[in-house]
Amino acid sequence: MTIDRHRHEFPTLASGIHLLSHSLGPVPRAARESMLAYYDAWEHHTSEDAWATSWWELSRRVGDRIAHLLGGAAGSVQIQPNASIALATAASCFDFKSGARKKVVTTALDFPSMEYFWDGQRQIGAIIEVVPSADTISVSVDRILDAIDDETCLVAIAHTSYRSSYRVDVPAIVKHAHEKGAFVLLDVYQSAGVVELYAADWNVDFLIGGTIKWLCGGPSCGYLYVRPDLQRDLRPRLTGWVAHDSPFDFAHAPMRYAKSVRRFAQGTPSIPALYSAMPGIDIIESVGMAQIAAESQRRTQLMIDFASARGWTINTPRENDRRGGSVMIGVADAKTMAELLAEKRVFVDWRPGAGLRMSPHFFNTDEEVEEALHILARLIEHA
Repeated sequence: MTIDRHRHEFPTLASGIHLLSHSLGPVPRAARESMLAYYDAWEHHTSEDAWATSWWELSRRVGDRIAHLLGGAAGSVQIQPNASIALATAASCFDFKSGARKKVVTTALDFPSMEYFWDGQRQIGAIIEVVPSADTISVSVDRILDAIDDETCLVAIAHTSYRSSYRVDVPAIVKHAHEKGAFVLLDVYQSAGVVELYAADWNVDFLIGGTIKWLCGGPSCGYLYVRPDLQRDLRPRLTGWVAHDSPFDFAHAPMRYAKSVRRFAQGTPSIPALYSAMPGIDIIESVGMAQIAAESQRRTQLMIDFASARGWTINTPRENDRRGGSVMIGVADAKTMAELLAEKRVFVDWRPGAGLRMSPHFFNTDEEVEEALHILARLIEHA
């Protein structure tokens, strides 16, 4: 398969081997021009109203492009300040104080922000069931299904785990949850941009994530996908003036929600974040998700085969359909090893209990992925 890696569009790649897309992707060269365009629009606002000409509709336009990458329809994504606010906005649609359903199902492999948030909801009546991981790598789908009962209002879990790259069986979970009358929210922060997603086909209710990782965007641009047929019925308590049906009426309460996904907005959107996100989305769209996902599977399998042949500890599922875009390698002192790799201009990171996190993306060449592995092998051999 021939793939355009767009390497000339990422100046950061000249500094070494970048295997950090699970954390922060390399900045696209066009991001500089995009941010300058934001500045120019601001500077000339008095002669040409930036809000009227582009800024007010920018959240919708970027949201629609992200929706396409998620496998959803236009009008299904509302831009958010970050994934935590996206999660809180979705959760604010549920009544944990007096509602008949108060149970939320999560897993032990979810990102800590989710755990912190749900732990806080116990104070207002939420019952949180955390499905454990027997091996710290995966979570049994049967245990997730068993946890979903007639008291469950929401299943809120990571689609791909940040600490192991484990991917859950979405269709099975959505089907069972809906049969029980529960909603499903997936954190796709470690999926979007490297794994093909099928929000509409899965019939999933919510997706949350952000652009900072695999989508090659900057910080502070999160998103919330809401299934289109749910949008008119949900009334998020975490809200603001932009979510109003006629925001420029500046009307008093009670809230009159927008009749679109904009009802899940809050206050003034972060326009600079949107400008920083667009160049990365341009490149992802140009390459194509099918090619990116296939390339990711091929290269993560190469890494797993390399590690397996040397008897290394692999803290990532070996099956392609259960794995995201990262491979976690267990080493004795992951922090020090990541520092030694950085000295060799190989950029990875680490997490407690997970080991090194290494993530090839479409812009990496096979040669540099293999070089990074051989450098790691030499460091392990001499440790």
